[in-house]
Amino acid sequence: MARDNDATDRRLLALLQMNARESVAALSRKLGTARTTVQERITRMERNGTIAGYSVLLQRDPFNQYAEVVAMLSVTNRKMKAVIDQLREFPEIVLCQVTSGEFELLCRVRVAHLEDVQPVLEALGEIEGVERVRSIMVLSTAFDHSQREPITLTTKQVAALRRGELG
Repeated sequence: MARDNDATDRRLLALLQMNARESVAALSRKLGTARTTVQERITRMERNGTIAGYSVLLQRDPFNQYAEVVAMLSVTNRKMKAVIDQLREFPEIVLCQVTSGEFELLCRVRVAHLEDVQPVLEALGEIEGVERVRSIMVLSTAFDHSQREPITLTTKQVAALRRGELG
């Protein structure tokens, strides 16, 4: 974020992160500033790179069914890079994260059919350096904020923004 953004810019950005399609008029009411001021701020932040773009967050297509599993892998010392390199070759792995605790890697696995889960888990267990694999079946996704940038306001500030009270 550009350093010349002030508190009003940060509040405006928080509102846009909650709903990028909100009208300039509604944003100006919530911020307590003129519509032209809000539009100028948005334009300036688009130009200076603070706002890099806008995107659409899609819900999972109910007709595109798949099985999803979280696989937790315990990895031998000094084998992490080699294991991760091999995991990149699995088209079923859509996310791989290094974690702390009992398991070093957490992988989100998506396959077309439930019966495709076991062969993938077995293949993960056969990778040199993987000591143990545990899995958890994902039954449903309650919400997914993974595409959002973190909002740096407190919970109280966010609630006040939603009510149009923070100015």
